[in-house]
Amino acid sequence: MTDAPFFPRFKPLGLEDRALIAERLRAYQPETSELTFTNLFIWRRHYGLEWSLSGDMLLLACAPENEHPFCLPPIGPAPRRETVRELLSWLREARQAPAPFIARADERLVRELSGNPEFSIEPQREHFDYRYTSADLIQLAGRKYHGKKNHLNKFRSAYRFVYEPMTREHVPACLEFQDTWCNCNRCEDDMNLMHEWDAVKEVLGAFDQLGVQGGVIVVEGVVEAFTLGELLNNETAVVHIEKANARIPGLYSVINQQFCEHAWSSVPFINREQDLGDNGLRQAKLSYHPDRLVEKYVIRLAADS
Repeated sequence: MTDAPFFPRFKPLGLEDRALIAERLRAYQPETSELTFTNLFIWRRHYGLEWSLSGDMLLLACAPENEHPFCLPPIGPAPRRETVRELLSWLREARQAPAPFIARADERLVRELSGNPEFSIEPQREHFDYRYTSADLIQLAGRKYHGKKNHLNKFRSAYRFVYEPMTREHVPACLEFQDTWCNCNRCEDDMNLMHEWDAVKEVLGAFDQLGVQGGVIVVEGVVEAFTLGELLNNETAVVHIEKANARIPGLYSVINQQFCEHAWSSVPFINREQDLGDNGLRQAKLSYHPDRLVEKYVIRLAADS
């Protein structure tokens, strides 16, 4: 068990913090994809993530390199207005943030602050999560999924493959596959892809400790796709990582469908995270017909807007 820091003292996030933080997140039952311990952990270096406790609240502060510091929404019971105000003041005074803000705030927090003129609240469309029904992603039924079903059927007829739940034994092959994927996609020329590669190495390196679920597609004895996810709340799983050999037609459709069928058929919904403003990724996510977009917002003091 970790020694918990209390606000205004913060501690860098580590694996030793998993039990305490995961318990707080479970109690909150989040809908936004950021709020799992795994997601916070694998992106902790990129965001310079630290945490603290304040009464019933879990506080998460970020200091990305060459960017202004910010906080994620405080995690805990309502009301949180005073905590939001305190965090924004702390960012300005302790972290010298010129225009302090809370990013990726969910609709629950926005409703708590609604009508209060001291806060400015704006949607962050590039961070909206895409949520789907598990049944849609598994069955791919109806005309709207006709193309996806065709990809699946063509793959099945063209390749001998097997889906396997990921275990520790798959990790070396997945790391090798990711190296190959990055070479093919020139990750070294794209900082976003490099940061993602770091996150993949983090989650695979701590696969057992994080308690995530994964799946691999093995084609002719070779791992050609893998994916990783976990429960976000009691009714929703979140998919953090999904990689496939793009030279094999239909493989992304296959790993998506197979993972949902084998790992998540018992939960009603699947969150496949955000598109980060990438138009190609946005169109790909929309093509699976989400049942809703999980909206996120940025919160500032109105005087700073």
